[in-house]
Amino acid sequence: MTRLPEDAAFARRAMPLLDLTDLSEGCTAAAVAALCATARDSRVAAVCVWPRFVTEARGHLGTSGVRVATVINFPGGGEDVASAVADTRAALSDGAHEIDLVLPYRAHLEGRADPVRAMVAAVRAACGGALLKVILETGELTTPEAIAGASRLALEEGADMLKTSTGKSPVSATPEAARIMLAAIRAHAGPRPAGLKISGGVRTIADAAPYLALADAAMGAEWASPATFRFGASQLHGALAAALGETR
Repeated sequence: MTRLPEDAAFARRAMPLLDLTDLSEGCTAAAVAALCATARDSRVAAVCVWPRFVTEARGHLGTSGVRVATVINFPGGGEDVASAVADTRAALSDGAHEIDLVLPYRAHLEGRADPVRAMVAAVRAACGGALLKVILETGELTTPEAIAGASRLALEEGADMLKTSTGKSPVSATPEAARIMLAAIRAHAGPRPAGLKISGGVRTIADAAPYLALADAAMGAEWASPATFRFGASQLHGALAAALGETR
């Protein structure tokens, strides 16, 4: 395939925004080591691994500057706040920099806001200064109103980033969901800027480019940085690396 100059320009911009991820059921220590080696070489934003691999990932990444993220309440989005808080504290003790928490999205769909707020608020408190991304599972929220409401709720309870999906549902990220989430982020008047993570189904530059374009349109061309925008899309890495490799 011929690589175009605009592909290389996009790849240079997108690579530092990437969260390389292995949340497969069969993930192994060897797979985490390989993931971390790729992350170091490509200077991505973070790796995202199961909680049991956080310590290993920190060891492999050392002083590279690549952050370690892990998942909590994943992928089911249950309502056991005590368990989520205990898991968060354990992950942070093991060395995680970032927590990706699944919102209790079924409770949200049922109109039960209290358990949703309680989950996000409690994990926010447990995170301290660690980055909290809240996964809305937008493919299961079914309506723009449900996505907008979940976005506002997560931001009100202290989410640093909104994340589209676990990648485990039949429908993952969509531009429509991202547009709604960006509108909520722009409208939010919190103590610090909030961000967006696109996760699930983003494999190619053609898949990814519309999301950065949406962010530029909603927030301004200088807004997207590792602190405010991520792609949780390991398969995208190959496309970005290929584009960069053709032009170096």
